[in-house]
Amino acid sequence: MRVLHFYKTYYPDSWGGIEQVIRQMCVGTGRLGVRNEVLTLTRDKDPSDLEFEGHMVHRMPLDFEIASTGFSFAAIRKLARLARQADVIHYHFPWPFMDLAHFMARIDKPSVVTYHSDIVRQKNLLRVYTPLKQRFLRSVDLIVATSPNYLASSPVLARYTDKVRTITYGLDKSIYPEPGQAVRDKWRAQCGGRFFLFIGVLRYYKGLHILLDAVAALDYPVVIVGAGPIERELKAHAERLGLHHVMFVGALEEVDKIALLQLCYAMVFPSHLRSEAFGISLLEGAMFGKPMISSEIGTGTTYINIDNDTGLVVPPDDPAALGAAMRTLWEQPALAAAMGERAEARYWELFTAEKMAENYAGLYRELAARPAKR
Repeated sequence: MRVLHFYKTYYPDSWGGIEQVIRQMCVGTGRLGVRNEVLTLTRDKDPSDLEFEGHMVHRMPLDFEIASTGFSFAAIRKLARLARQADVIHYHFPWPFMDLAHFMARIDKPSVVTYHSDIVRQKNLLRVYTPLKQRFLRSVDLIVATSPNYLASSPVLARYTDKVRTITYGLDKSIYPEPGQAVRDKWRAQCGGRFFLFIGVLRYYKGLHILLDAVAALDYPVVIVGAGPIERELKAHAERLGLHHVMFVGALEEVDKIALLQLCYAMVFPSHLRSEAFGISLLEGAMFGKPMISSEIGTGTTYINIDNDTGLVVPPDDPAALGAAMRTLWEQPALAAAMGERAEARYWELFTAEKMAENYAGLYRELAARPAKR
């Protein structure tokens, strides 16, 4: 069976959360006999196709962007050609150009959309885009919500409940690199033996300004891994507050990130807007047995992190509540350790890549068995 994934960014150009999920889908279902290909855009002007972890990545040149939405005329032609050989087309939402390309390429193959997130920020453009979005979501065969929490809270998904399934994200711990002792020693020397950890792209909805305000009255070490569009703004805010116990270490290689996940005391994940639909790095924290602190925003973050079980959940945009939760974990190591153990147990029960792959492979078989569209 051949499955074609279509998303705006992918390896090796981008290493974000959705890219990680698509990677895990391709590797996991590949072990079950699915032949995956990924069609994506790149800023390279003369891109070449490449093989990545057993699946082919087709990279089309980005022509221009409008409101962070990439467009590529070559990608429409490529989508039409690749779709002819595919059994199932797997779209990854949101990406308005993708909706347009679906119709312009005249896709008539069985199709599924993984609905990663509502569009939250671009209110004015959303009004213009909504008719196309609704037509696109009506035209596909199935829509996958990534958590029961998101399905229950999304007004968009509420319109299509007759064809929505829920398949949560999953991670394969075995494909993560194991840091050597020298790497671990380097980070232990730099960060100390006990610290809170955040990992993610530094974007507006990650709530890092809330975290900085929360630790202004605390002296707990905090390590922030990642780069992004508001990095300078956050560093300036930390400097104004005199936060010498907060370390911005930038974007890191995977092995360094894993070393910090192994060494950290707890994960802190202050995302305060629904743009944070799941939280892959939060799930990575659970996978490595770490207690978590997150905010209740009606998305998958609270499906990963169960309040007073795997960690603590606080109201969004509330520095005092976030600081109090950090104090609770810091001052009660036994409680923190027990929560970390339960977090890892929940990962093995619900969030493995093997479970996700089995669910998607079954869904692909169901779609491929449907009568051809006319």
